[in-house]
Amino acid sequence: MEHPALKLDHVTVILGGEVILREVNFEIPHGETFVIIGPSGGGKTVLLKTMAGLFKPAEGHVFCEGEDWQNLQSEGKRRLARKIGVQFQKSALFDSLTSFENVAFPLREHTDFSEEEIKKKVLSCLKDVGLEEAQSLFPHELSGGMKQRLGIARSLALNPEIVFYDDPTAGLDPINTDIMLDLITQLKKNYHSTVIMVTHSLICAYKMADRIALVANQQVILAGNPQETEASKDPLVHQFVAGQMEGPLRWG
Repeated sequence: MEHPALKLDHVTVILGGEVILREVNFEIPHGETFVIIGPSGGGKTVLLKTMAGLFKPAEGHVFCEGEDWQNLQSEGKRRLARKIGVQFQKSALFDSLTSFENVAFPLREHTDFSEEEIKKKVLSCLKDVGLEEAQSLFPHELSGGMKQRLGIARSLALNPEIVFYDDPTAGLDPINTDIMLDLITQLKKNYHSTVIMVTHSLICAYKMADRIALVANQQVILAGNPQETEASKDPLVHQFVAGQMEGPLRWG
């Protein structure tokens, strides 16, 4: 039987003594675009990083490709980490490295590729995101949108099966937002990947999602597809979608 791409089983996350997420249970099948929405400070990025194995739950288990992050030894975690790519909200680029070297970094760290193989793969990734001509530029020489695309190129360097995007359109104007979302959609097709994306924008969520989850009040509520989310009778989902201040939802 094929395992889901990700499964959270009774997951509770505590950071700094504060419960961020409580008793979270859901699965993400292969090939789905799963979009996480919710108020600022509600735990969206914490959920993403927990699924990516970057945060350890206080209780429960996170299974990636059927393997429990918590039960893996260092070598097992490195092997599983090669199956995922993470694009952080601030791109997390190395300021002292060129665009080329930023994308080459995970290849040098996690593969035994020759320099010629690394060059071929890096140029392919940069071409995929429209940055082939920027390979010699440093992050400070790139626009915000270009930095986001470079972060995506680096996250794709190891041909990941699962790609996590932490608010990839943050700070972008509407035109560049559309370009970014179209790029993510095309890359998903090219790489046959599962996509988990955090966004603050309902417009982005509706455009991208197969399924939407709301993170709020320490909960993860599966709201369904965009149409089901918009019509949801769940008090938290309804309040967030309607943008209402009054209600059970605690705004950040």
